[in-house]
Amino acid sequence: MLADVLTWPVALLAAALVVAAGWLVWAFNRLVQDRNLLREGWSGIDVQLKTRHNLILNLAETVKAYAAYEQSLFKAIAELRAGSGEEARPAQAAVRENALTDNLRGLLALAENYPDLKASENFLNLQQRLVEIEDRIQMARRYYNGAARNYNIRVESFPSNIAAGAFRFRPAEFFQVETATHRHVLKVRLNGANGEAAAPATGKEAIECDES
Repeated sequence: MLADVLTWPVALLAAALVVAAGWLVWAFNRLVQDRNLLREGWSGIDVQLKTRHNLILNLAETVKAYAAYEQSLFKAIAELRAGSGEEARPAQAAVRENALTDNLRGLLALAENYPDLKASENFLNLQQRLVEIEDRIQMARRYYNGAARNYNIRVESFPSNIAAGAFRFRPAEFFQVETATHRHVLKVRLNGANGEAAAPATGKEAIECDES
């Protein structure tokens, strides 16, 4: 009789442990799934940033042929681009990329002073490719930040935060980066509004001027 009394608590405890272990495995797998989506999103950003870095180098070399005396600007771009190959967390990468964006804006503004450069087919092609690449970066950024948000919700919400703490899952950083072409296109359109000739906005230009 005593044995039967003792068996029930033991059985209930065993069942509870099995359920808890099963839930822990499930929660761990969901965290791994979300982390893999996060890494996939960051990989997409990394690919587009590397493409942008190579294009910036080509742009700088093209502008240098017309404005070789602007050595400080070209040096700053070269140094920032050289550091872009280093591994960095999203927040660190954002600081580096935004500094590069500031210098790239200076490069595009400098080109405005050289009509022959602005009319160069090579420069125009590079500028158009830059618009396209920065569009892709923003798309990749939105995908990554969405994955980071979903991952962080799981890491920080109860009861999945128990599994996250047990297996050392940490909240992810968001990635925010500005584009050089957004303000450049906006400046061109504003100049047109002030009386200067401005080309009609394309779909990409309209999108860029709507983004914040």
